[in-house]
Amino acid sequence: MLAGGDGARLQSLTLKIAGDSRPKQFCSIVGRESLLAQTRARIESLIHVDRELFVVTRAHESYYREELRDVDDSRIISQPLNRGTGVAVAIALLHILQRDADAVVMFVPCDHYYSDSEACGRAIRAAISGAEQYPDSIVLVGAKAHYPEVEYGWIELGSAISHVPIPLLQVNRFWEKPSLLQAQTLLQRGCLWNTFVTVGHARAFLDLVCSQVPNVVPSLAKAMAENELDVAYRLMPAVDFSREVLAPQPHRLLAVPDTTSGWADLGSPTRVMDILTRNKIQPAWLRDGFCFSKAAG
Repeated sequence: MLAGGDGARLQSLTLKIAGDSRPKQFCSIVGRESLLAQTRARIESLIHVDRELFVVTRAHESYYREELRDVDDSRIISQPLNRGTGVAVAIALLHILQRDADAVVMFVPCDHYYSDSEACGRAIRAAISGAEQYPDSIVLVGAKAHYPEVEYGWIELGSAISHVPIPLLQVNRFWEKPSLLQAQTLLQRGCLWNTFVTVGHARAFLDLVCSQVPNVVPSLAKAMAENELDVAYRLMPAVDFSREVLAPQPHRLLAVPDTTSGWADLGSPTRVMDILTRNKIQPAWLRDGFCFSKAAG
């Protein structure tokens, strides 16, 4: 579970909800539980609890220690600094491969919203099945697109290679944050939004990372062996996994469509309010007279 982001664009909202500028994954934005707690509950029937790892960032320890008080320290990967999703994925893969060289891995963001967790689970099960059948590929879970969003990644679909229980499709192209005109075209073509829920064999993931950002994995492996992660992270540039690793390699990607889970990325205060309105959700902080300005975030 990826829970190391800073959530800077939503800090104006988390400050008013929680009284501090905590990252959104540790905030109770939708419902009584934090987004991280909701993510854990959403996948509890899919993955055995002892196989769950959490990638966090050390600066957020005051938040994740309470959230993960029931989790053994060996399953918490604390990064010295936030260096983006690509580095978080790489450090998780190195930890996983030390424990299980044949592992099938699922990466799950901990700051997203679903209106139907059961539908989400069905799509993830199909993605796991696809990854087991095609060990050299990475399977993306793509949500049905409803409008031309320019802040999301888009998955342009190719031919179906399986139809049971949910279609498994080839990927023609991965578009990361397209222009509005491109997004309108992608919507018309029936392309999917990238949810970042991503499944594949650990070695397939590692191969993708090494082929696109070749210095990251060796630097992390050396730093782990020498207990010098702080130095390695200070010197390492941030890596965006979607843009720098997935987008250049569509031939290695497959996709499972998730058409009914109501997925959304809570990326800005405006989007949060839109999701709450569309789903008729009124959390306690909103009932208490929260005043929202679209200029915030």
